[in-house]
Amino acid sequence: MTGQVTGKVTGRVTGAATSTRERRWRPVASLDVALTLSPHRHGGGDPIWRRTPDGAIWRTSRTPDGPGTLRITAAAGEVLGQAWGPGAEWLLDTLPSLLGADDDVSAFADTLARAAASGDARTARTVALVGELASRHPGLRVGRTLRVFEALVPAVLEQKVVGREAWRAWRWLLRKYGEAAPGPAPEGMIVIPPPEVWCRIPSWEWHRAGAEAVRARTIINAGSHAAKLEATVTSPAGGFAEADRLLRALPGIGVWTSAEVRQRSHGDPDAPSVGDFHLSGLVGYALTGQKVDDAAMLELLEPFRGQRHRVTWLIALSGRRPPSRGPRMPVRDYRSF
Repeated sequence: MTGQVTGKVTGRVTGAATSTRERRWRPVASLDVALTLSPHRHGGGDPIWRRTPDGAIWRTSRTPDGPGTLRITAAAGEVLGQAWGPGAEWLLDTLPSLLGADDDVSAFADTLARAAASGDARTARTVALVGELASRHPGLRVGRTLRVFEALVPAVLEQKVVGREAWRAWRWLLRKYGEAAPGPAPEGMIVIPPPEVWCRIPSWEWHRAGAEAVRARTIINAGSHAAKLEATVTSPAGGFAEADRLLRALPGIGVWTSAEVRQRSHGDPDAPSVGDFHLSGLVGYALTGQKVDDAAMLELLEPFRGQRHRVTWLIALSGRRPPSRGPRMPVRDYRSF
């Protein structure tokens, strides 16, 4: 999918955080802005993501040019981006990518067509279901932030813990080490600190945040390799394979974390979150009526290779869930250990 620029970047940034730049962009197809941006929000009260009562979505980012704040609204098929800070121009330049302009939805249609023509009855039923789910969300796009380390830190914090535990640590660390968002951002919004700051966080502060030593070491080590990771977003063919190779070469980063990062930073539509606590059960129940393990999930998703993350996202949005049985995973607090 590509988009058309219908307005120029306006305004000036001369060092004043309150100077405003704007860009208007008209996508060529249906776009659900809130849904497309939703994967970049990490829990309630995320300091880098906010939706205000007027419907605007605010994001902060540490761009290659410095910190920036982005406000996004949509009306009458047109997107308006407003940005502040040293990173304002970069945020507006990459606004279409963030909203899925690089997402080739025609490839998804081709994948469904090929799978439907396979002649296998089970695959045909699965394709029909996925096609029906896709029709419910015609504006869903797999966008990309082009910022790998910003996606990596919350993904590592979310490893093998419940969301509330990870999001609490994320908020604490950002409030402690981040900086105030430039421009008229909603109160409490923060820009993530650069990799070198993460590398200098002492062990006792990780403990106060509620993140144990293993996750802390993973983030610190990744911070020392951040430049190589960031370079993958400009690699040929989206850099999906190269990003996966480099990420998984780092201690503490496996299949699940790599997928979670690439979904957001690279917009990889074929990065299913293998190893997720709930995903295989959701996919199995939606497609077969029974919960399955990761190996069986990948078998079910094989007809959709190239689009497996998109398919699992659609299934998660469907509301099809197996009956709850057994205790929930407990919320731990490493600060008390």
